[in-house]
Amino acid sequence: MSRSRSVLLVGEGNFSFSAALCHLSSEMSVTATCLQPQEEAMRQEGAFNNMQIIKDSGGKVIFEVDSTKLGECASLRGHLFDRVVFNFPHCGRKSGVKKNRQLLKDFFLSCVQVLAEEGEVHVSLCNGQGGTPADQPRRERHNSWQVVAVAAEANLILSDVRPFESEKYQGYKCTGYRSQDKGFHLENALLHVFTRSAPFSCPPVLKMEETVEGEKVQYDIPAELSDYMTRCFLTSDSVHPVKLVQDFLLERLREKSVVSMVTEALPVLLSAKQLQLCCPDIDHTLFYWIHACQKKMKAEACCNTTEELKCQVSVSSKPANPAVSCKGVEGMRSLSTHDVDLEEETALYILRPSLRPQMEALIAKKAEWTEMEYQHVNAENSLNWSLLGISGIVFQNIPVNYWALPVFHELLFTGLLLKKDEPLKVLEQTLGCLLAPYGVSAVTEQEGLHLMAQPMGLIGKVLRSSTSDNNLFGVTVSLNLDLLAVLMFSLPDWRLLWSPDPRFLQQFVLRPAPGTPFTTYCLFPELYSFDISFWTGTAWENKKFHALVREASCGTVEHIKLIDKFSHPDLSQTSYCYRLIYHSHTHALSHTQALQFHKRLEELLSLRLDVTIR
Repeated sequence: MSRSRSVLLVGEGNFSFSAALCHLSSEMSVTATCLQPQEEAMRQEGAFNNMQIIKDSGGKVIFEVDSTKLGECASLRGHLFDRVVFNFPHCGRKSGVKKNRQLLKDFFLSCVQVLAEEGEVHVSLCNGQGGTPADQPRRERHNSWQVVAVAAEANLILSDVRPFESEKYQGYKCTGYRSQDKGFHLENALLHVFTRSAPFSCPPVLKMEETVEGEKVQYDIPAELSDYMTRCFLTSDSVHPVKLVQDFLLERLREKSVVSMVTEALPVLLSAKQLQLCCPDIDHTLFYWIHACQKKMKAEACCNTTEELKCQVSVSSKPANPAVSCKGVEGMRSLSTHDVDLEEETALYILRPSLRPQMEALIAKKAEWTEMEYQHVNAENSLNWSLLGISGIVFQNIPVNYWALPVFHELLFTGLLLKKDEPLKVLEQTLGCLLAPYGVSAVTEQEGLHLMAQPMGLIGKVLRSSTSDNNLFGVTVSLNLDLLAVLMFSLPDWRLLWSPDPRFLQQFVLRPAPGTPFTTYCLFPELYSFDISFWTGTAWENKKFHALVREASCGTVEHIKLIDKFSHPDLSQTSYCYRLIYHSHTHALSHTQALQFHKRLEELLSLRLDVTIR
């Protein structure tokens, strides 16, 4: 190695483990500590010889070091260690799980003060104590030391669990708690390796400016979406799994067709008019409606008053004047008979729920993609397929649930194919063979095909459309790249795709083939359940509630369930009680942090939705 690793050992008894480490590797700089004074520690059998081995190897031995107050130890001040080791921590005697759990928590909070940024914390526990699925048999949670939960309080995640190989450490003798002669049972003992977690960050306020139908529009991104907006997964040099999946699909499809990908940047904002005809199958109640902060208007703009251009944030603003209308919005009302939110009725723009409107605009600009040109291409093309493709992020304002993605990357293809080639059947066979190994099945629907997978459900569509030429068949293929990445790399949670932790992308640097399972760096994350109850008026804004949950929890709530609803007969008030499940595969989520998120949610609900917390 280029440099020696600095190792701090705490809670040592006879220093036999520290001495064994010095024997194992000369590349370790060992600092061994114990709680006892020197005179008491020297009484342990073999302690003097072990300390001499440590010193002869260039290591240090320090006495009277409290493992729960490492930051206060003068001898350790100014030193950062690559590894901090605590073997078989115990409060002593019949102290019970609660006291030992507190000991672990205090140790973790203490050791991060002397731990290097990329350092590891090694904690060895007897079988069953940790309370993780790695323990066999596994104790009931209340009877374990809940090692993952207490480590999370210090922003540490469990990154590895492996057997504690006592035979590997020559001369090691476990002395038990407080250096007593009675040692711990080492059979099936486990070594738990902890690392630092990326910190949580509050969603920033993000302002955007884009050109929509020739007009420059400034607008605010909804707070719960802001962390998704600055990520670039699909650049040419990206090794993100979403990009790897797209490359894999393009490579396979190009074996059977000519696929041209459009690489130009496309605005994420659409006008209501742009969606009027392009996406009749998309539920408009799931749109993210956006109000412009500022807008440079054309003379022929559809709005009649400047009042409509006032700055509003779609998540937190009050409903606008219901009397204000816009032709583009009126056109959207024909898509559904359902009533819409007053704020939505006055919104002029929508975060794109699909790339189809922009695909149609691209085709209209490109003469080479007219029906006549398709006939020419197909006549010259032995593969008989010609497809135009685009990809990018799209948005859906959906309730919080396990597989509810408010943002994902869509890969969209469109083409005019010869009817005699039975393109829908060929696409079903092609996509079926390509995706079946990953659990995807094709289901025939009236409008085309649905691509389904468990447990997430719909991951793609193949839509057909009529053309003016009876010999041609129009098809549009829409694929959810994020869910396909989850399937193809066996990710436990779609939110991992957005992880800021560099260890996530490190596994994809060598561009592994789809089917290579992801190895998580955050093992057995704890989940926490909290209930929230409040009174509100009769016009309850459910979508805004879910948006605030995402914002307040930094995306850590993975499921919301309505468990009670009561309407007061006299006060025109309704009481709601929801159960929220907090869970994260990307960060160290502690009980304390989850509770802070929950308290923040209560504050935001009171401020923005004018509810009364019960």
